[in-house]
Amino acid sequence: MPKTEMTTMKNLSFFLLLVSATFVHTVSGHGSFYSRLLNNGIEHHPRVPIGEQPLAKIAIHKAVIALHKSAYIHANPSILGSKGEDTEWVNVKFEYPEPTNDDWVGVFSPAKFNASDCYPETGNRPEAPYICTAPIKYKFANHSTADYVNTGKATLSFQIINQRADFSFALFTGGLENPKLVAVTDPISFANPKAPLYPRLAHGKAWDEMTVTWTSGYNIDEATPLVEWGWKGHIKKLSPAGTLTFTRGSMCGAPARTVGWRDPGFIHTSFLKDLWPNTIYEYRMGHMLKNGSTIWSKSYSFKSSPYPGQDSLQRVIIFGDMGKAERDGSNEYASYQPGSLITTDQLIKDLDNYDIVFHIGDLPYANGFVSQWDQFTKQVEPISSVKPYMIASGNHERDYPNTGSFYNTPDSGGECGVPAETMYYVPAENRAKFWYSTDYGMFHFCIADSEHDWREGSEQYAWIEKCLASVDRNKQPWLIFSAHRVLGYSSNEWLANEGAFEEPMGRAHLQKLWQKYKVDIAFYGHVHNYERSCPIYQNQCVNSEISHYSGTVNGTIHVVVGGGGSHLSEFTKINTFWSLYKDHDWGFVKLTAFNHSSLLFEYKKSADGEVYDSFTISRDYKDVLACVHDGCEATTLAA
Repeated sequence: MPKTEMTTMKNLSFFLLLVSATFVHTVSGHGSFYSRLLNNGIEHHPRVPIGEQPLAKIAIHKAVIALHKSAYIHANPSILGSKGEDTEWVNVKFEYPEPTNDDWVGVFSPAKFNASDCYPETGNRPEAPYICTAPIKYKFANHSTADYVNTGKATLSFQIINQRADFSFALFTGGLENPKLVAVTDPISFANPKAPLYPRLAHGKAWDEMTVTWTSGYNIDEATPLVEWGWKGHIKKLSPAGTLTFTRGSMCGAPARTVGWRDPGFIHTSFLKDLWPNTIYEYRMGHMLKNGSTIWSKSYSFKSSPYPGQDSLQRVIIFGDMGKAERDGSNEYASYQPGSLITTDQLIKDLDNYDIVFHIGDLPYANGFVSQWDQFTKQVEPISSVKPYMIASGNHERDYPNTGSFYNTPDSGGECGVPAETMYYVPAENRAKFWYSTDYGMFHFCIADSEHDWREGSEQYAWIEKCLASVDRNKQPWLIFSAHRVLGYSSNEWLANEGAFEEPMGRAHLQKLWQKYKVDIAFYGHVHNYERSCPIYQNQCVNSEISHYSGTVNGTIHVVVGGGGSHLSEFTKINTFWSLYKDHDWGFVKLTAFNHSSLLFEYKKSADGEVYDSFTISRDYKDVLACVHDGCEATTLAA
């Protein structure tokens, strides 16, 4: 029997399981549109399409088995990470006698994708067999050579990361809309698919606490998670870790409950406490097995936070809406999150020049395809493993109809916040309510959750006021507010078309708090560009300066910094009087506090890391206390 036919017959057995499929998945058109929002009678106009999640383009529930005796596909190497690597390149060689430009190769994990992965959803049973799990990535067969359509032969290279299960590569014809499986490889696997990977640092609830979160394949009944850590060159200590996960039943809708579901493994968080300020610590994650041996990750290091109010050089990075991309060119990500790797690589290049990162919502844009969270944590690992990586909740993390999100859109693809709040730690009282405060030296940050009600009278509104009021501006002069959606000011085209230049009701409810507590800068994402306003009080510019502000704090500067990597948003042609600088490009903001009286703001493009907009603030404590406008404190004439 020919080799190609043997390979086909060998893999036919477990794919015939597809024929016995008993459930059908209904996949909604999430991610490719914005529906109308109806919350408390408030209609929110639909957004322009943001580009479809590449995996959502595959009608995998319509796939049929059409194994071809002359088709051949092979992946090499078969064992990955033999030296402890968590990433490896795999060459996939294939032949098909009836090639077309619509043929594609999907990467599936676990390797045996079949009807056992199905989940009951309403809908009619299809006549043909189908596959119930989306691939984790794909490429068109002609990606590496245009001659494929003539020869039927090609080789593709995929970058594979450790995702706790084996992998197979499947060749489909019929395009993405009518996929027909014609060949599949034998499974390949990492030497230790359960290894502890992709650490994410974040502040704990105290200034002298750092959390380490990571992902593994070890549940607590198999191994005990822990972190070994301490000063560089000194004896290390051990700290335990808690373990969380989530299930398909935790998801709120399709595709997260259906074709997008993939087991997330186990997420562990350890709390490293009583840290000395400004100190380099080394750490590594581990799992102590029942036989007494320990599986260790590689070693990492971080610098602990300064004491709140400490006078020293302190540097902060802020951006939103970065998304993820594939370094191997998979998934057509060049047209989905085209600037993601550009921003990531610039931040990796500049690691020595900042101290903490705030990613203010819309992280991987997984949109219900859970496998993409692993891909994202791997992409940002060079940053998150050595710097606190603080996140905020965005619409693509939280929103789904009838789940309690303030916006009734399907933007999360059924995730309804669960992967984000599990995969990343934030120092919130309730991680399902994603608002929290944190300190970094002379900075005090109030991170709001725009996907939950922020209006006056709400639970979050009370928290925002408490957060802003709690800061001692003598010790922490730089007060920063942030939320994912634009609750302040933006010249974005769709917001301009709605006539508000903001998310409806944002300023109406929150402006009085920004003014009362003299917030220095408010940051937003969601709109995929960069824009800076003048200092604003009561909807008016209160300072004619552009590049240097000094003296009394008399207004809040509003900054949109949503150009982290997703497709870019257009500006309106309307001349907004409060807008000082606009940039239709990918970039991020860097804040540098030199001391209690001097702050530098810089907007940098991701492409070159150069500064394209900047200003400075110079002032003393008395300038924060000074009476301004109608926000003066009450006084008495009594002696």
